[in-house]
Amino acid sequence: MKNFSWGHGVVIALAAFIIFILSMLFLFPNGQKNSEMVTDNYYEEELKYQDVIDAKKRADDLQKEEKPVYSQDVNGIKITFPKDYNNSNTTVKFVLNRTDDQNLDIKRSEQLDAQQSLLIPSKVLKIGGYTLRLTWTKDKQEYRMDYDVIWK
Repeated sequence: MKNFSWGHGVVIALAAFIIFILSMLFLFPNGQKNSEMVTDNYYEEELKYQDVIDAKKRADDLQKEEKPVYSQDVNGIKITFPKDYNNSNTTVKFVLNRTDDQNLDIKRSEQLDAQQSLLIPSKVLKIGGYTLRLTWTKDKQEYRMDYDVIWK
């Protein structure tokens, strides 16, 4: 039997290191797959961000009873506006950004129904976290509120 020398130790350490690096390359090839930007038009939206800041400030300045609220049930996510909102002068846009997969984002623009609400049906939602960006225009003033939503 041969004696184990420091030369053998160096070769074994080098071989172990090479095996480790190769295993990282082949076992985890998609390590960056969820590193997406929130939007494809990031730079264009950044230039318009002062409008977003102003819309959020206007929404923050509203009284509690003037703000829309959202609720969840088996039918989906329901966004309800106060009763004094007029359907003819209020347009609502919402974006549901999926936090881990851009392909599951939902973007719509709708009119409010007779109950001053709109429903995002459960059939278009997948279990997980979303950011609900709610934008509405009332009397030519734009408002925006963001909510973190966990759909179960």
